[in-house]
Amino acid sequence: MKRPLPSATAETRPFWDGCSDGELRYQACGDCGTVQPIPRSFCSHCQSRRLDWKRSSAVGTVLSFTVVQRAPTAAFRAEVPYAIVLVDVDEGFRLMVNSDAGLQPTLAIGQKVRIGFKDVEGVKLPHAEALP
Repeated sequence: MKRPLPSATAETRPFWDGCSDGELRYQACGDCGTVQPIPRSFCSHCQSRRLDWKRSSAVGTVLSFTVVQRAPTAAFRAEVPYAIVLVDVDEGFRLMVNSDAGLQPTLAIGQKVRIGFKDVEGVKLPHAEALP
């Protein structure tokens, strides 16, 4: 069984292109500056259509996490246990990502992490890495 992978839409393509290039991108309004929690075609605050893609520092704080002990499907059996981490990125948006294997034993709420990229079947997916 193949692992399900994300597919880009017109609104999310710049995010996934950034992942392919090894950079974390986020969307912000060119008029009011509001960071968009998810990619969209107009600003969630002022409804402007002038949205810009910016490069993130890719650093954030663990808001919450869970360690998956039982694979949801056969495609994930080789990966368990793994952690799913909710990260508040310093620029003001939130990501849900998996963690690298080295982060799991020491994972803690409030911990600083860097968002890196892991190649999964030809797609670069963001994932959390521990900061020293």
